[in-house]
Amino acid sequence: MSEEAIDTQAYASDLNEMRREKDDYFGSEPDSPIPAEEQTDFAGLKYYPPNVVYRVEAQVVPFENPQTVQLPTTTGHVRPQLRYGELRFSVNGQDLRLTGYLDPHYTEQHHGHQHGVELFIPFRDATSGKETYGAGRYIEVQVKESKAGAQTTVLDFNLAYSPYCAYNEAYSCPLPPAENTLRAPIEAGEKTYH
Repeated sequence: MSEEAIDTQAYASDLNEMRREKDDYFGSEPDSPIPAEEQTDFAGLKYYPPNVVYRVEAQVVPFENPQTVQLPTTTGHVRPQLRYGELRFSVNGQDLRLTGYLDPHYTEQHHGHQHGVELFIPFRDATSGKETYGAGRYIEVQVKESKAGAQTTVLDFNLAYSPYCAYNEAYSCPLPPAENTLRAPIEAGEKTYH
């Protein structure tokens, strides 16, 4: 791993604490995506165990002419997203690529990159529809820019989560585009709810 060595025990402990907080929220709050009638029986989400193998450094290669694309959603609507750039990384010795998206309004709200760019990465992988939500999972990353202008990010699949429509059909969630389908299994992050 090219980044600093990570304390795996502290990392796992922090991740498990975050997951407990999410479960508490999902099981008790009125604006939880878990339908109210299911909250009393809600025993928590299922996850893969924390695994630093799935926390990797990715090179971010911005597209020269970013295009706005219409991502279809689970309810048949579309959600415009700006194709920002390609994330290049390797997991378990496999070289992989994913496209990172930006909300089209982001560039209007943040002139320049002084805030750091947060990319939205909807993806499917070999676990989708088996151990994880069939329509795919999401992850967000912060892009860092070096003095030389190279962009990188930490892509932590342990933070991969299911969209709200995985728990409740009332939500409209963007579907990962074909270019964000990984042949490799990403055995990290959130598993199927039901």
